[in-house]
Amino acid sequence: MLFISTSGALGRYIQLPVPVTIGSRAIIAFTLLFLYCRFKKISFKVEKKDLPMVVLSGVLMGLHWVTYFYALQMSNVAIGMLSMFTYPVWTAFLEPLLLKTKFQKIHLFLAVLVLCGIYFLIPDFNLENSYTLAIGIGILSAIVYAIRNLLMKSKVAKYNGSLLMSYQTGIVGFLLLPALFFTNLSEIMSQWEALITLAILTTAIGHTLFLLSLKHFSVTTASIISSVQPVYGILIGMIFLSEFPSWSTVFGGVLILAAVVVESIRTYK
Repeated sequence: MLFISTSGALGRYIQLPVPVTIGSRAIIAFTLLFLYCRFKKISFKVEKKDLPMVVLSGVLMGLHWVTYFYALQMSNVAIGMLSMFTYPVWTAFLEPLLLKTKFQKIHLFLAVLVLCGIYFLIPDFNLENSYTLAIGIGILSAIVYAIRNLLMKSKVAKYNGSLLMSYQTGIVGFLLLPALFFTNLSEIMSQWEALITLAILTTAIGHTLFLLSLKHFSVTTASIISSVQPVYGILIGMIFLSEFPSWSTVFGGVLILAAVVVESIRTYK
């Protein structure tokens, strides 16, 4: 979680167009994951009937990353991460629609809790305010991420996690490759340390460690632990970027994370 949480500060630190940042991140991460899969002799074969879902999940992952980084650039680490971290509650709402499971009334209460949290994040309801727009984009990122996770639910049990991440980063890199041709190479190279850190530490190592942890914890336990992500992210932003959240942001964040923890513990029980 500590490694994955570096995405917030790095998203704010890297001064490149978002499609270029995400495209570079995906290409570097794909290269590392591809080599890792070859080293571990993991087969890249995916059944024909599963291929459309894997490709769609890659497209959704790219859209999630791009919108998340736009939210970070338009606001700060705290607001960007907290608005995106509403995804567990959106997942609870979308699951009955996509997977035909039974809707549970407590999710209405949790949704109200999240909306109250978002209310405290927004400085004012003016669409010209960059923070308001950032929260909207962050919530869109959360919804896209929730859909991607639900679509991949059945595939995670069937295929190796590193294999699926290889496909997804490869698809994102391929889709955003044209953006790299419209940016000066010297600009990209000037940010190479941060891009390498984002690709290796945040994406390849962070997500691989998270997948490995699922061998020891249930998905629900892991999701409870993942609630610490925004906390780590805000602390990293405070240390390295001197971004200190306001008290209203802290209170809104507490409400959002409370909803996430309640949903995770309730599912666990």
